[in-house]
Amino acid sequence: MALVGKRDGRNFGWGRQLSYAGPQALRDIYGGGHYSTVKTHSDRWQAFVRWCRSEDGPGVNDARQIDRQTLADYALHLRNLVEVGELAVATAQNCLSSVNRTMAALRGDQHVKLPSPSKALGMQRTIVRTTAPQGQDRQQVKCIAGILREIHPRAAAILLLARATGMRLREAVLADLIRLNREANQLGRINIQEGTKGGRRGATASRWIEVDEHILEALRYAKQVTPYGSRNLIASTETYISFQRDTIRPSRQLLKLHNLKGFHELRAAYACERYEKITGHLAPVFGVICGRPHRNIDRRARLQLSYELGHGRIDVASAYIGSVV
Repeated sequence: MALVGKRDGRNFGWGRQLSYAGPQALRDIYGGGHYSTVKTHSDRWQAFVRWCRSEDGPGVNDARQIDRQTLADYALHLRNLVEVGELAVATAQNCLSSVNRTMAALRGDQHVKLPSPSKALGMQRTIVRTTAPQGQDRQQVKCIAGILREIHPRAAAILLLARATGMRLREAVLADLIRLNREANQLGRINIQEGTKGGRRGATASRWIEVDEHILEALRYAKQVTPYGSRNLIASTETYISFQRDTIRPSRQLLKLHNLKGFHELRAAYACERYEKITGHLAPVFGVICGRPHRNIDRRARLQLSYELGHGRIDVASAYIGSVV
């Protein structure tokens, strides 16, 4: 992407509107690629812009007027949202990190940033799961899926895919079901690629999962409810956003009515089940005092889970299965 104006002009030359300039600068710094990362940072930047224009914000529309105090005030705003339960600590930290990244892209330097989002918020995010995940009981999940089939059959497919494979919601929605069914039948394993987080896809970011009867069943059903002419669960007349609005949101309410927090909870259920299969022991989150696996076996299991869930760090596994004290 090229500069819209002069480098020393409004929004450092990226456009007259703060909301437009941020995404433009991000696309440039990522070389026109990394679409998912750019989209994520841009969405969080728009939230910052809305705050800037609100009564509580500084009322600026030019990145040249944003200084460290502006960012500190925004951190205080996010902290207040966390304290009243409207925002998670992790989400608030991510918002500040994205603002830091976007400001650096706009300015071309690191002079205006919050060095530590966690310190700015005065809060630490919790990444270790301490409660057993819902959705462990496959029969319960099948019952919920049966109810969903009558109202939102594609949401039922997402539910089954998430529990069987540990897919994220977006991954299940955008998965190439024709390819996955072919891989499952011919290779006995599937490679999760579409909808992955942070642009992790392709030959250099393979994510193969061994197939079992639960995965085969979930894939068969998902293929049955795939809209005509589509390779995934979104019809040609829909967008991802409209699908979320019309299908995912109403389905979430039904999940909660049946004691399931949401689709993401099933990733943790999958992880705990896989941990037990790999180690022969229950996941630490279940609070088992005796019979723990050797630390080398535990580490090997966490590495495998990190790979299967599409993360690049072993420590992330603790958010799904808990930590050994």
